[in-house]
Amino acid sequence: MTQWARILSDMTDTPARLLNLLSLLQTPREWPGSELADRLAVSPRTIRRDIDRLRDLGYPVEASRGSVGGYRLVAGTAMPPLLLDDEEAVAIAVGLRAGAGHAIEGVDEASVRALAKLEQVLPSRLRHRVSTLQNATVPLARGDGSTIDPQTLTVMASAVTGRERLRFAYRAGDGAETRRQVEPYRLVSTGWRWYLVAYDLEREAWRTFRVDRVSEPFATGARFTPRELPAGDAAEFLSASMARRQPELAVDVSFAAPAEFVSPRLPGRIGPLEPEGEDGCRLRGVLRDSVEWVALRLALVDCEFTVHEPPQLVAYLQDLGARLIRAADS
Repeated sequence: MTQWARILSDMTDTPARLLNLLSLLQTPREWPGSELADRLAVSPRTIRRDIDRLRDLGYPVEASRGSVGGYRLVAGTAMPPLLLDDEEAVAIAVGLRAGAGHAIEGVDEASVRALAKLEQVLPSRLRHRVSTLQNATVPLARGDGSTIDPQTLTVMASAVTGRERLRFAYRAGDGAETRRQVEPYRLVSTGWRWYLVAYDLEREAWRTFRVDRVSEPFATGARFTPRELPAGDAAEFLSASMARRQPELAVDVSFAAPAEFVSPRLPGRIGPLEPEGEDGCRLRGVLRDSVEWVALRLALVDCEFTVHEPPQLVAYLQDLGARLIRAADS
């Protein structure tokens, strides 16, 4: 092979070699230059040039000197693109789908956007594997039986990011079926459910939609300029919208545990807690939530408690306790 032939071959192979080199460096270990050269079947000098190319592209590759020195990828000021093999891509997609489907607290719209981006670039063979794994598992559903199709979330997230109008079928709380066309603004996770905050074009008003009641979502491709939301952000708008729908519930509850134990086990909007006795605390306040939801949150605190008010919460807890005892006895 002539010198020019070798140069042309090197130019042709460089992109693929850089990708292979980057894939190796993304493994959390230090790679000696000689080992990288052996893996990629090139000279140590070529490895040094390729490392410089990666640095020019923004990848923070650190080099250490000495007999056991080598190269490793470190954290930088920006996140460079990641390279995933087939198994890694499938594992991440399945994990994001599961998290999105359960609306786990902390798994918010960013996770759904990541899922949408990942599924967009997955080869068909990997999309089939992800779907097969998803269909072979049974999620632990909420007590009210509501479930979410992760595909619905990814379609919505893509429409939000792309500022595309969205069409979907919607089932209201009373069972009424309607067709909606909206300008999607944000997806919001409450920890139990997903909601879409959007401007309803037919009703000419801002609305919130429970995602588990949405079906047949379709991004129309029609672009729009986002309107100004009549609230600080989507989460505030959703909270205000939900507050208007719920009756007020004045609660008075004593806990047989200090406030520092109880507070992290209650949602942020419940409180504040007052000290009571040596090792207890008390909750007094007005909530806009259902009796069932408040009872569930109190039971999850994992300590003894006494409900003083309201009477309907006391009655519900008595009925719930009796049902649980019967279930245990049977």
